Amino acid sequence: VQLQASGGGAVEAGDSLRLSCAASGRTFSRYAVAWFRQAPGKEREFVAAIGWRAGGTVYQDSVKGRFTISRDNTQNTVHLQMNSLKPEDTAVYYCAADSAGIAYSSGHRYDSWGQGTQVTVSS
Repeated sequence: VQLQASGGGAVEAGDSLRLSCAASGRTFSRYAVAWFRQAPGKEREFVAAIGWRAGGTVYQDSVKGRFTISRDNTQNTVHLQMNSLKPEDTAVYYCAADSAGIAYSSGHRYDSWGQGTQVTVSS
């Protein structure tokens, strides 16, 4: 499956952004999809994931209650709604997909990656 991330931008603290990950492939509904991010000088970190059954979601503790991951299998798209953004959320955000369909937090589980989309949050 090929992934295309979009929706990043430059916002102020407290604002919201909605990232989208559009996928090709007729079996996308069977894939788990995750968002990771990487800030300058830091390692890539897990943000959120959703299993092929949309009820299975996992979040990094620092984004719980602020970010929501969802999927629309009719549109082959996964969204990451980010509210109450903080400067520490600034990073390049990547979406990734796993054909096993389980929402893991480890990047090693994901076999397809999209290009990143920049999110910049100013204070």
